[in-house]
Amino acid sequence: MEAVIVLLPGDGIGPDVTECARRVLAAVARKFEHQFEFSEQLIGGAAIDTTGEPLPQATIDACETAHAVLLGAVGGPKWSDPNAAVRPEQGLLKLRSALGVYANIRPVSVHDELAGASPLKAEILDGVDLLVVRELTGGIYFGEKTRSESKASDLCIYHTHEIERIVRVAARLAADRRGRLCSVDKANVLETSRLWRDVTDRIMAAEFPDIEVETLLVDAAAMHLLRRPADFDVIVTENMFGDILTDEASMLAGSLGMLPSASLGDTARGLYEPIHGSAPDIAGRGIANPCGAIASAAMLLRHSLALESEAAAVESAVSAAISGGARTADIARPDQAPVSTSEMTDEIIRCLN
Repeated sequence: MEAVIVLLPGDGIGPDVTECARRVLAAVARKFEHQFEFSEQLIGGAAIDTTGEPLPQATIDACETAHAVLLGAVGGPKWSDPNAAVRPEQGLLKLRSALGVYANIRPVSVHDELAGASPLKAEILDGVDLLVVRELTGGIYFGEKTRSESKASDLCIYHTHEIERIVRVAARLAADRRGRLCSVDKANVLETSRLWRDVTDRIMAAEFPDIEVETLLVDAAAMHLLRRPADFDVIVTENMFGDILTDEASMLAGSLGMLPSASLGDTARGLYEPIHGSAPDIAGRGIANPCGAIASAAMLLRHSLALESEAAAVESAVSAAISGGARTADIARPDQAPVSTSEMTDEIIRCLN
């Protein structure tokens, strides 16, 4: 097949890991006889430095006409002033809104060989295989914000239709997995969470009666993710809770650098990115873990291009490289010499071929 893929390297280690994902996608195209055209565009701090905007119109136009978008990371100390009128993160929020990608899907699983890299005991990690489905375009991140000398506010708003559509996405994913859905809210305190719970209960009872539903308050969910992570199948939650819980869940896998994500809407076009940040302290040093970006490329193949065999081949290659002993510094054992970002990618491509 032919496909146009927009690359948004961004800031920090974003360019490092995005180039690795591009190399893997190019290897997939060669192996499976596809034609992928890559278009690199600006976002985040790099875009601010070049154009004065965190998301230039040229980037939006390119993304809206592409088959899929692969993002690296945005932000860094250079642009870290929270009081600045223009910030890198604004570009990411604007991009999600422009593409209408309201469902952020973050898989979390543990490679057996990496169990020792997690701060949790190996027996707790046995059997961990979960998805977090995070609502991505509503809630407190997108609500009206006010600030005076002595007061500030961030408005959290959710509409019924926003909750209905994300719950349906999560429920369909659960139906194709182990049939269990955990909805996370803070209904004992927040009115938005009370609406979230009412809508979730109604949708699940009426449309997905065969799915086993568990409801947890967000503080309890945070505890149980560390105490009994293997019990979770699919977790669905609102924007800010999902942001926090998925970073916590990354520790199950041993490193933020291991985990991918897909942001999807009502069309095949999606936005794919590793869940880690820009890590400017290690940018350009050749030590960043590219596995999250490469696994994000696998999700791109699956969800936007409908290339399931190719996606599975990439995921198998990542697993084979790790099983064969390839480790970047963040996941290496104390007695093991780590490989570089590029060397890790070389090994994954070798395993793919």
